[in-house]
Amino acid sequence: MCGIAGFYPNLYKEESQSILKRMLTRIKHRGPDESGVFISDQVALGSVRLSIIDLVSGTMPISNYDDSLWIVFNGEIFNYIELREELFKKGHQFKTNSDTEVVLHLYEEYGSDFLNKLNGQFAIAIWDKKKEELFLARDRVGIRPLFYTVVGGSFVFASEMKSFLEFPKMEFKISAKNLSEYFTFWTSLSPNTAFEGIFEIPPGSFMVINKKGIKKTNYWKLPIHKPNEYKYNNIEEASKEFEEIFLDAVKLRLRADVPVAAYLSGGLDSSITTSFIKKISPKNLKTFSIGFTEKDFDESSYQNTAVKYFDTQHSSITCSPKEIAKNFKEVVWYTEAPLLRTAPTPMSLLAKNVKDHHIKVVITGEGADELLGGYNIFKETKIRRFWAKDPQSKYRSLLLKKLYPYLPQMKSANSNILKMFFGYKLNETESPIYSHLLRWNNTSRIKNYLSKEYKDLIGDYNPINTIEKLLKDRLEGYDSLTKAQWIELNIFMSGYLLSSQGDRMAMANSIEGRYPFLDHRVIEFAMQLNPDLKLHGLNEKYLLKKMMKGRLPDSILNRSKQAYRAPIKSTFISSVLPKYLKEMFSDDRIISYGIFNLKHVKLLLTKMHSKKQVSEIDNMALTGILSTQILYDLFVKRSMPKLSEEDLVVLDKVVID
Repeated sequence: MCGIAGFYPNLYKEESQSILKRMLTRIKHRGPDESGVFISDQVALGSVRLSIIDLVSGTMPISNYDDSLWIVFNGEIFNYIELREELFKKGHQFKTNSDTEVVLHLYEEYGSDFLNKLNGQFAIAIWDKKKEELFLARDRVGIRPLFYTVVGGSFVFASEMKSFLEFPKMEFKISAKNLSEYFTFWTSLSPNTAFEGIFEIPPGSFMVINKKGIKKTNYWKLPIHKPNEYKYNNIEEASKEFEEIFLDAVKLRLRADVPVAAYLSGGLDSSITTSFIKKISPKNLKTFSIGFTEKDFDESSYQNTAVKYFDTQHSSITCSPKEIAKNFKEVVWYTEAPLLRTAPTPMSLLAKNVKDHHIKVVITGEGADELLGGYNIFKETKIRRFWAKDPQSKYRSLLLKKLYPYLPQMKSANSNILKMFFGYKLNETESPIYSHLLRWNNTSRIKNYLSKEYKDLIGDYNPINTIEKLLKDRLEGYDSLTKAQWIELNIFMSGYLLSSQGDRMAMANSIEGRYPFLDHRVIEFAMQLNPDLKLHGLNEKYLLKKMMKGRLPDSILNRSKQAYRAPIKSTFISSVLPKYLKEMFSDDRIISYGIFNLKHVKLLLTKMHSKKQVSEIDNMALTGILSTQILYDLFVKRSMPKLSEEDLVVLDKVVID
């Protein structure tokens, strides 16, 4: 895994190497092993490398046979061995044994169509000297990040936006409009980011940048099917087919020239990935997990059951609210976005433990919930639709109590309370975003804490109305689960889950995560399933449970769904809160940064300090305010540590063309 950066056209000639070194230094956590640059009169490309495949000869940038193409690359191509053999038969000659060089030759052979051949997770930058153009591409579901902006006539790109801090004349400004998206969806709508003028290359797309301008093209979209198009309706047939595909997905992700470990959380998904890894490679698997000092969040008992069952070499750490507070500033620095949850912080601590054990690669279970009906929001939608058929029923709403036993306010909730909370737009079942209307409406209440200036900048922009209009025709005629899955997979997964909790927290610690459930073949298979094979009544991930019956402990196989969460109130409402976080909540900072309404923030803090029961929205608002203040401080006020000459990466490869 690596980090990449560059700019075109190269308007800085003699300074370009220095600029690129500083840009790469900001992301050297993504690639601490090696670094290199390619610089010409037209373009500057660079990379920092976490060497996993071809440790000896894979130093980037890499060129093709006649040096007409140059590549920097972030990611892994898991089927590179098969693709290399295909290219070899077509006459291609290779200088290295790396997957990076295979990508370059595929581009040379097939042009942009080569992307459809890749099984992997990647962000790619290729300079084509003959065409005088820059080619950028990102993997299908956005596992690996890639951002761009235009500054002073230069198109600038990087794996993380913090690289742009080192580009001349670059200024950061929080986007009020995009902030309203974060305070609705937990993320911005692609290609938006938290900052004005900075964009991501959307998942499943590529861009070509040349003298004519910038052209973006989608090469992959989530395949969804209408009821008459389901390919799999039989659970036995589907289980057999899934096992074959998933086994190969895991096998490919075990390819590495370094040891590969796994996360083992005690949940169904990580237990399945561990089971398949053990089937392929039975010996010496190292696994890692994290527990919490607060019992409401802790899953250690299930983790211990899984470790004993699989007999792995296991390492577990325990996380406290104090540790979350201590590391929260750093987490915001790496996520580069407002956060409404503290959950990324324990994931960073978990990745650090992996690093401390000298492991570079971990396999994890992300994607299973989205693809196979695992989230409570899918069940909630089903119950609300059932309830909407008889809105006056005293009993149908009570089904919702089964979904959230871990929320204190749900334990004593009666029918009337449930109607007040879950009855929002109950009868709008024809809406393409019906599944998420309630969640987004609740989350959008955080915008009440924004200052008048920011509210004025947002104006009448309503993110929910925007996405509803966009999806009205796109999701017409699909079943309710497919609609909800489309939203989770296209909006939430890449924008929040894979970034804040996946790539960013792992790579902050120089750890590469691999996700077999997000193999594109697994995705395409799952979206052809009859919804009843995913969510059977209210039984989530039905196919996985049927497939794994007798192959996992019953306590794990049949446990009720527990969302991964981390403490918020006890983290930030504390007498030992770090000085920096206290400053971010201070009257002076709230007023001077101008994002939030001081009066409303103080009322929230007073409520949080009282013994009154606080809601999930209160917790999210607290986290959102603090994380946004930190984001502003780090990027707009540039309070991050300055780079000295001693900090700069040492270039292992310099190519001046």
